[in-house]
Amino acid sequence: MSLSAALSAADPSPTPAETETPRVPSLQDAQESATSAAGWVEENWSTWLAIGLRVLLIVVIAAVLRVLVRRAITKLVDRMSRTGQTLEGGGLGGLLVNAERRRQRSMAIGSVLRSVASFLIMGTAALMVLGTFQINLAPLLASAGVAGVAIGFGARNLVTDFLSGVFMILEDQYGVGDTIDAGVATGEVIEVGLRVTKLRGADGEIWYVRNGEVKRIGNLSQGWATANVDVTVRADEDLDRVKAVLGEVAERTSKEEPWNELLWSPVEVLGLDSVLLDSMVVRVSAKTMPGKSLTVERELRWRIKRAFDANDIRIVGGATATEDAPAADPAAGVAAPSAYASSVSPQSMAASPLPGPNTTK
Repeated sequence: MSLSAALSAADPSPTPAETETPRVPSLQDAQESATSAAGWVEENWSTWLAIGLRVLLIVVIAAVLRVLVRRAITKLVDRMSRTGQTLEGGGLGGLLVNAERRRQRSMAIGSVLRSVASFLIMGTAALMVLGTFQINLAPLLASAGVAGVAIGFGARNLVTDFLSGVFMILEDQYGVGDTIDAGVATGEVIEVGLRVTKLRGADGEIWYVRNGEVKRIGNLSQGWATANVDVTVRADEDLDRVKAVLGEVAERTSKEEPWNELLWSPVEVLGLDSVLLDSMVVRVSAKTMPGKSLTVERELRWRIKRAFDANDIRIVGGATATEDAPAADPAAGVAAPSAYASSVSPQSMAASPLPGPNTTK
């Protein structure tokens, strides 16, 4: 037998008739699969229904609670606004309460409270839903904690600004319309935000001050302001006469409009603030409406100057004022002409150098 015949006998190639054909599922197989699926559904449908009802109940309760809390916060903000409007109806309250300030403060507080309430309610509901699906929340909470710490370190300035703004608004340290000294800038508050406060300076510029950068605040618009005017007169002036003239100016100012509304106390002559060899300073003071002290000071200076001129009382211009002295001679500081200025004078000719020797032959 040849080698090819032996190989053929050892490994016979299958004929096309002997290849395996794919099995077509029969109707009985389909019926068995459907029965198995129906049985699995029948065994687990109660669990699915319980999970679905639990999730639906959590979502409904969270939504209802969120609506109720937000409505309660809105009513609280509206009550704060109404309280501000009631105060504005009074005499002194209308001067101390600014409607726009009240409105912005109420809106900011309401926005913060609503956001915090929504975050807490919906976040708790989401965790409860995940727990209903039997998801292990420990890794999720640990990851959220690590992420929170990382964000806190990276955005600590932003968090500081936000928290400082919240406490500034809650404590009502300042509001729209107030004139404040924030250390880094001074001006009138035109907008109070949770992160940045906008100020308009005396020259019209707008300052954006981060709430976290404010270390101290001086509110110049709360309560009342003080107008102080220092008048410097000569040391030989009659103090009783000066005081009488200042008293007349104060009385007229207190009775005339609109100064009688801006002045919250009578203008007082406090007395001598300082006494020097040739001058003395008399201080005049009065309580004014907040933010109107500079206006009252300018008016008092104007009236005092006119009254002193009418009564021949001189206001000197400094702490060391000098008496009138005769005018100095303009030529006193000029040196006498020198005899050496003229080239033909005997002195100039005597001082001229001798001519050199004649070297020509």
